[in-house]
Amino acid sequence: MKVMVVDDEQDVQSLFRQKFRKEIKQNQIKIDFAFSAQEALESLQNKQTNCFVLIIADINMPGMNGLELLRIVKERFPYLRVFIITAYDDDQKYQTAREYGADEYLTKPIEFDKLKEKILNL
Repeated sequence: MKVMVVDDEQDVQSLFRQKFRKEIKQNQIKIDFAFSAQEALESLQNKQTNCFVLIIADINMPGMNGLELLRIVKERFPYLRVFIITAYDDDQKYQTAREYGADEYLTKPIEFDKLKEKILNL
């Protein structure tokens, strides 16, 4: 299963690789990283998008935010699942994420055991 994590924080890459080390090693999950919403969209357009199953995107990023990315992804690639991650439990952003079609809305700190379960059950 191929997942793209979209977050402007570079340290998220090492965190996800550490937390999913076993699943990556066993080829259950392959994780690509994009450090902006624009980079994620370019990657989706340039690669075979049908190889991705899930996008995990942070809400707060410079330039295009995660909600805007969610809206565009659901318009262009409606079969892709999108999980939104936020550091702030904001009801308005939650409602917007649901309206735009988010499959999950997760708050930081991420509970990786729950996230793994959700991913592996897709």
